[in-house]
Amino acid sequence: MAGRIRDEDIAAVRERARIDVIVGEYVALRNAGGGSLKGLCPFHDEKTPSFHVTPARGFYHCFGCSEGGDVISFVQNIDQLSFAEAVERLADKVGLQLRYEEAKAGSAPRQSREQRTRLVEAHRMAAEFYSEALESSPEAMTGRQFLDERGFDQTAAERFGVGYAPQGGEVLRKHLRQKGFSDQELIAAGLVAQGRNAPYDRFRGRLMWPIRDLLGDVVGFGARRLFDDDRIEAKYLNTPETSIYKKSHVLYGVDLAKKDIARTSQAVVVEGYTDVMACHLAGVTTAVATCGTAFGDDHARTLRRLLRDQDEYRGQVIFTFDGDAAGQKAALRAFEGDQRFVSQTYVAIEPDGLDPCELRQRSGDLAVRELVARHRPLFEFAIRTMVDGYDLDHPEGRTRALEKAVPLVAQIRDRALRDEYARRLAGWVGAPDELSVVRRVRAVSGAPEQRGRQRPPAPPAGQQALGVPVHGDVDPQTLGLERDALRIAVQRPALAGPTFDDLGADAFVSPVYRAVRETIGKAGGCATQAGGHPWVDALLGATSDEAVRQVITQLAVEAMPVDENAVQRYTVSVVLRLHEVWVSRQLVSLKAKLQRTDPSAQVELYNRLFGELMALEKHRRDLRERGIGAST
Repeated sequence: MAGRIRDEDIAAVRERARIDVIVGEYVALRNAGGGSLKGLCPFHDEKTPSFHVTPARGFYHCFGCSEGGDVISFVQNIDQLSFAEAVERLADKVGLQLRYEEAKAGSAPRQSREQRTRLVEAHRMAAEFYSEALESSPEAMTGRQFLDERGFDQTAAERFGVGYAPQGGEVLRKHLRQKGFSDQELIAAGLVAQGRNAPYDRFRGRLMWPIRDLLGDVVGFGARRLFDDDRIEAKYLNTPETSIYKKSHVLYGVDLAKKDIARTSQAVVVEGYTDVMACHLAGVTTAVATCGTAFGDDHARTLRRLLRDQDEYRGQVIFTFDGDAAGQKAALRAFEGDQRFVSQTYVAIEPDGLDPCELRQRSGDLAVRELVARHRPLFEFAIRTMVDGYDLDHPEGRTRALEKAVPLVAQIRDRALRDEYARRLAGWVGAPDELSVVRRVRAVSGAPEQRGRQRPPAPPAGQQALGVPVHGDVDPQTLGLERDALRIAVQRPALAGPTFDDLGADAFVSPVYRAVRETIGKAGGCATQAGGHPWVDALLGATSDEAVRQVITQLAVEAMPVDENAVQRYTVSVVLRLHEVWVSRQLVSLKAKLQRTDPSAQVELYNRLFGELMALEKHRRDLRERGIGAST
């Protein structure tokens, strides 16, 4: 069974898939000089181009939002794919046949790519078949009326690929058999079911919504009951679990919403297929829905991936629920899963109990947009919903409300947020002592009592602003010189060579530049490197600090300030100049030490410091003789 993609094939994909061509499918690029191209960043809104691509080195970087990487990471980010999916997509584009390593014993088997391709192709043809049937079949009139009554015209149906499954028992099966698919494949795809006597179409006489994955491939269907004589009473029928369809993973509409979710850092979770359609048509283009199951852990992971949700606030997840009791129960279930999101989580409920589709029918597109805009924090909604179920005009009701709500508030993992909602809870129930409610919540959550004000933790080193020096009085030209030297080391390591390697990390004043220098050392130094993509890959692999990785990708795409004929002379000048700056700084420090040293009382120390001073003076003269006097 196939395992991971072979490393040499991954390297071949990077080599054959030209980054300017791939990026150019999404971004209008123009010449920026120095072998660089630039355009408007596809990962954030901007009016002035700050997104740079360097084809010669195969890297991109946005100086506005700090997104950067190679052609594979670009496809990963722009289409929200895993690494393997991005490699496979690029391989298809460049016509490269990928090879896979044998899976290790005991590891989960990987579905063969050929099998997936066949099942996806069967679903694509089925979607086309259903769509044509909705448009032209006389018996699909009921389906067309269903859509029209909900405000969806033919253009909307085509946009979302809505179709109709004929009532005949094997109409789709015969159609796909003629296309070369076997019954075994159609059963494995979930399009056909095995009867006692013969296989038959799983979906009959129903309105069909194709369900696509993040790649945009149709992997399943949601089917809505239309006729009273339908032997299956369930209003909605979904594709069964197959090798390509896992209902706990898929989100309807995610193929349409993923780019706007990543761009706006907002996802709107609705309850049905028509709600997704209504939201998108109304301008809420980040709407998705689960497919016949409750929102769960795997759905949350998918949204986190789209939101790029890490350890810091990155966006909003807004749940819309019906205003009835069932909708409120759904919101409370979502509360239990809120801890899966680092993003802030909200709920939007229409006061009259209308879902987005009904709201759009009654009040138009603006009402749908306003519903989403009026979202409330999910924590607040869940707690208020619970508290409002008690008679708060009497002590007994307030006591019962506190007993029920305190454990709910205690589930909030963010301590500061938990204390804030404990204080709000005291106000909502009319408790006279706010502090006592906070203490009760802390006791249930197991949090220790806070004694006085706590000092906030120091920010991690990797989060310091890029290029910020240790001391505020450092000359900005020095920081520019450090960056110039590092740019040379990243782009032209062979030219930087041993002269750059002789510079220690202490030659760099900026903390992040110093960390980049240390990373260059970990990757083996410049002297033996040929440069190019493998060298930048080695640098990125030598550090896990995201700030350092961002600077490295920036340096990899920045244009040199001189033309190609002057690069070697420029390199020598910059590196030697940084040597001299470092030596000068050491001389200042040594002279200060000498002034503080009594030569009569500390003869040995004084002589050692004086010797170091003379050696540094000689080193500086040597540097100047090698051409430092020329302007850099």
